[in-house]
Amino acid sequence: MKKYQVAGIGNAVVDVIARAEDTFLDLMGIQKGIMQLVDRPRAETLYGAMAERVQAPGGSVANTLAGLGNLGLRTAFIGRVHDDALGRFYARAMEKDGTDFVNAPVADGELPTSRSMIFVSPDGERSMNTYLGISAELGPDDVPEAVAAETEIVFLEGYLFDKDKGKEAFLRAARACRGAGGRTGIAISDPFCVERHREDFLQLIANEMDFVIGNEDEIRSLYQNDDLEADLAAVSSVCPLVVCTRSGDGVTIIHEGTRTDVPVEKVVPVDATGAGDQFAAGFLYGLATGTDIRTAGLMGCAAAAEVISHIGPRPEASLPKLFERKGLL
Repeated sequence: MKKYQVAGIGNAVVDVIARAEDTFLDLMGIQKGIMQLVDRPRAETLYGAMAERVQAPGGSVANTLAGLGNLGLRTAFIGRVHDDALGRFYARAMEKDGTDFVNAPVADGELPTSRSMIFVSPDGERSMNTYLGISAELGPDDVPEAVAAETEIVFLEGYLFDKDKGKEAFLRAARACRGAGGRTGIAISDPFCVERHREDFLQLIANEMDFVIGNEDEIRSLYQNDDLEADLAAVSSVCPLVVCTRSGDGVTIIHEGTRTDVPVEKVVPVDATGAGDQFAAGFLYGLATGTDIRTAGLMGCAAAAEVISHIGPRPEASLPKLFERKGLL
């Protein structure tokens, strides 16, 4: 038995969440519904404009690990924080949630711990304004090969592809994990991230990944066929397991050429923050525990439905009890 069932590599970001009307977004020049990178002065301006803030450790893959911890899996997180108040808060919070934070906070350098100002609209859409800070500096030297080799599944966050060092970190982790008999996969993260690094994404998926998870826009951005079915066929021809979330239209999973469509119950979200992250948590739980593909998809949908029922990107209810009520365990 390996030490970890799932280890994630991603941005260690403190989420700062507040409700906001569409008029506020327009006034502040915030583009609704997407993740925007901001510089430090802009981050400070937006932070100061937030009312009734809720603060929590975040980052896409870190949120997924929190869901997996809720489900009782053995997890680890590889990421960078500064040795400042936010960084220490982040590391402690991850450990409290049951995930080993394997990198000590960095004392040297001037970049502070990353933070994302998330504005939640009345319709549940979230507009993310992220100052990457020190987390974007993650590189291969931050990846303990012993951790990757002692992990059954390594899950990578596509946002880190914005720097060459992040790509090198991915390769180091993926090869150490697969070389020791594990599996690796990636969350595409954002269609704009694909636009910036399409060829690198395609090379990674085709040559280093055992699975890929993305929403409809992210999957379509890979091959640009202007046809989701053609894009799914293209990705599944080079990667053995492709998972495409389609919001209210359900989830399409293609595993070694066999397609499974999983329906979802349409609900109005209170806060869509973390929906994709918690879908990944439920799905990876199924993958790690050996369930069939359809059940893993239903677990992902159940976890996503839980997180959109409240403010914040991490589950508040017991996911094992939720899965039991739905007959998934």
